[in-house]
Amino acid sequence: MQAFTKWAFNNKAAMKIVVLMALVMGVLSYYKLPMEFLPEADNPQVTVAAIGQGYDAKSMETQVTNKLEEALQYTKGKTTMESTTGNGFTQINLNFDSSTDMKEAKSEVERAVAAVQLPERVSPPYVVQFNTTMIPISWVTFAFDDNMSEVEREQAEKEILSEFKQIEGAGEVILSGKTMPTVSIIPNTQKLAEKGLSVHALMGLLQDRAASASVGEKDIAGATSNISVRADISDIETLRKLTVAPGVTVADVAEVKLVQQQESISSLGGKDVIMLTISKSANANAVTVGNGVEELTERLNKDMKGVEATVLLSTSEQVVHSVNSMMREVLMGALFATIVILLFMRNIRATLVTIVSIPLSLGITLYLLDLSGVTLNIITLGGVAVAVGRLVDDSIVVIENIYRRLQKETFSPSMIIDATKEVATAITSSTLVTVAVFLPMGLLRGSLQDFLLPFALTVTYSLLASLLVALTVVPVLCAVFLRNTKHTEPEGSKRFSLFLAWNLKHKWVPLLISALLFFGSIGAYVMMPKAALDSSSAENLDVSLEYPGNTPHATVVENGRKLEQFLNDKEEVNWVLMSNGNSSDNAKFGAVSSTTLVTYMIDMKEGADAEKLIEEIKAERGNYEGAELNASATSMMGGTSSSSVTIDITGDDLEALTQGAEQVMTAIKPVEDVLKVKSNQEEKKSVYTFELDPLKAKGADVATQLQMLLNPLPIGSVTVEGRETAVMLQPSVNPATEADLNNLTVLTDNGPAKVSQVAKLTKAEESTVFYHKDGKPYVRVTAEVEPSQLSVVGKEISKKVDELKAPEGVEIVVGGASVDQASDFADLGMTALISIGIVYLIMVVTFKTLRAPLAIMFSLPLAAIGAIAGLMITGISPDFTAMFGALMLIGIVVTNAIVLIDRVKHNEQTMPIREALIEAATTRMRPILMTAIATVCAMLPLVFGSSESGSIVSQSLAIVVIGGLVAATVLTLVIVPCVYELFFFRKSRRERRAAASMEHAA
Repeated sequence: MQAFTKWAFNNKAAMKIVVLMALVMGVLSYYKLPMEFLPEADNPQVTVAAIGQGYDAKSMETQVTNKLEEALQYTKGKTTMESTTGNGFTQINLNFDSSTDMKEAKSEVERAVAAVQLPERVSPPYVVQFNTTMIPISWVTFAFDDNMSEVEREQAEKEILSEFKQIEGAGEVILSGKTMPTVSIIPNTQKLAEKGLSVHALMGLLQDRAASASVGEKDIAGATSNISVRADISDIETLRKLTVAPGVTVADVAEVKLVQQQESISSLGGKDVIMLTISKSANANAVTVGNGVEELTERLNKDMKGVEATVLLSTSEQVVHSVNSMMREVLMGALFATIVILLFMRNIRATLVTIVSIPLSLGITLYLLDLSGVTLNIITLGGVAVAVGRLVDDSIVVIENIYRRLQKETFSPSMIIDATKEVATAITSSTLVTVAVFLPMGLLRGSLQDFLLPFALTVTYSLLASLLVALTVVPVLCAVFLRNTKHTEPEGSKRFSLFLAWNLKHKWVPLLISALLFFGSIGAYVMMPKAALDSSSAENLDVSLEYPGNTPHATVVENGRKLEQFLNDKEEVNWVLMSNGNSSDNAKFGAVSSTTLVTYMIDMKEGADAEKLIEEIKAERGNYEGAELNASATSMMGGTSSSSVTIDITGDDLEALTQGAEQVMTAIKPVEDVLKVKSNQEEKKSVYTFELDPLKAKGADVATQLQMLLNPLPIGSVTVEGRETAVMLQPSVNPATEADLNNLTVLTDNGPAKVSQVAKLTKAEESTVFYHKDGKPYVRVTAEVEPSQLSVVGKEISKKVDELKAPEGVEIVVGGASVDQASDFADLGMTALISIGIVYLIMVVTFKTLRAPLAIMFSLPLAAIGAIAGLMITGISPDFTAMFGALMLIGIVVTNAIVLIDRVKHNEQTMPIREALIEAATTRMRPILMTAIATVCAMLPLVFGSSESGSIVSQSLAIVVIGGLVAATVLTLVIVPCVYELFFFRKSRRERRAAASMEHAA
């Protein structure tokens, strides 16, 4: 390491150029780096979604889900396959091993799905593989004036779509919520009977009516001409006048009208709208695309009459806000660190020398991130925010040592080089140890690695850059700024040396106290509930209103509008977007759901209390009898902050599954803080089945006829207002009772007959949702849990389930948020163990002994005392980010002990162990306190600021790091020397006896 410092002194001119280049390249990289909300990460899952309008859940299960699952069961790399089937939809999720190439996996799934023959009226399945780059940049809604014609509206939609696709960097642009004009023919059965006609007379109404054909070429008027025939129906009035029988027109026996059909409903502010979803292309800048969307929206509002465009959400705005807020916290942290150094050094020039490491390190970091292809997002900026307090640590140790040596020695470049060399091993080892903590993040599986690796790279680059600056730039600047500077040692060091000497003589006192504190804090942690993420400051909420599957759609929409009005009337709400129904556009993203489900996206006003509104929404449950009303905070990571525990009961026997589900529900309902327990089997829907006698009629013929009688039937198309419009023959019957169903008439080989004459009608209550796991059915029991007690309740539920004796052939598995949380904690726990191993290895290599690094490792349990105390004092429940903070502490805390023990090892060459410990602790106390306080102050903005949604840098992380570092710093100066002397107690005892004998002899 001395070679770096000598090179810097021998090439001062080159150093000036290098420093200037680092700053310039850093600034250029900052503006060049693509800005995103989140780093690119693949979700190791492929979703297959299909829509079957009019199909009940059981039919979708047997005719769609089972066929698709059979085709997908041997997909390469698949770990599990789970499916959900409901009325009119099927969704299959295939989970893959983290090492699977997801693009190849998606292609394989697409090939398998394409080979499956599905029933008519079932849409071709959509295959989706999610990536964070697919998160839309903007959502834009369009409301049209009521007096716009359908032709004008369709033209406007095409123009809007074309304009947005031309935005620079725009990827996929999807228009959803469109209305499709349809000509509806509604038969009047009474009038048909009076005319002696059946509904079949209307089915062939448009057959051969329209034509466009070339019939030949002839010489006409002396010139060769083509002759063609064209026939079309260009208005509804002509359609009404068409004859269905001699003297009978369509208008005589049916009502003909133009209707607007919607696949799904989207409503903003109580008015139906269409919505445009804009994503960015692979390497585009999210902010650039977002700005393009904003500018185009403003222009369209000015240029297009009758159209009102509104940008609902823009992740580009959140990216800019994230970048600005994180940069502000970085600058505030740097300012606090500067103040701390100035207070300790009491020298402005020395402070300036130290602080120069922050902009230089950040410049180098940004340049390296650019080279690594890492984007600027809340994860990488979080890494900078965490590292900023640590950036000055190495420089503080170097400059403090130089500053201290000036008290005894004459100023010279050789003295500065030697002073830097004296601490070079310590700061290099401590920096490598901190870096080593983040390296195991590369061993984490799947998308967690994709999120943590950019964070780890950012911290690693910044710390290595700060080490390089401390060994090169800082010594050179010291030679310039610290000439003729004198240093006076403060009195506090002498008092501390007496205090430490007493503790070394009475080791059992500090060691016992620290042991009691450690075990007490561990006990407190075990008793603390692990929470779901806090939602009080959420910017967006997701609300769902779900009715049983047998609820008429009109009732669902009516009550959905009622709740929409309630939400729109709330002062803390900016806007409410209501959605209902399945559409092909949503299915492209794998989003399919029950038609009895109404969802709302709510945008909160700045500073509004989201938790309060969530409670107010839940208080409305009594006004929606039979419905399930839920509200939760939305996460930009793709979902809501869930606090539910699921219990899956799997097996082959459906009766045994039902019995197992009832056992589970009975067992967990009494558990404290379980708010609600439900099962997917509870929701039933009446299914009427005609059991046909094969001797009396053909099953396929009867099924086809009943489909035509009970469902809209396309019979052709006509041209209305210049556009081709589908003509739908509406059901001729609307059975309201079982008797009505039995009285339906069908054609058999023996002529017309009532269905009851050829089939027996049976009624059954069947589930509206079916779940499969790896092709086998299972029942899911869901327990809604108080979010702050998630881990406690999760453990209690697991305990209750373990005590149950499941029916033969049935397996009960607990899952959901508490298990996901436990899995995340387990992954981080394993990462922490690997990190501790690497840290110990680096220290063994540095000190060339096993015992000294072991003494340093005793600083880790000391950090746990402060981290847990910090959580208890602030009343914050530990979550995933708090655990991540504990992982970071491993690297941060041991640096102080390394600096201390490095000095001890240096002193042992000329001093007894106890004197070496006292001198080292006294000498290194100031730089240790400075680095610790600088790091703590740099993280204070994270405690009092607001963390971004989806960021791993949160308030709980900052509290854990600050609490752990404060406790470890204070206790390290006492406990580590005590432990060190214990490890070398024989040698220390011999040295003390020898010293006592010499004193006695004297």
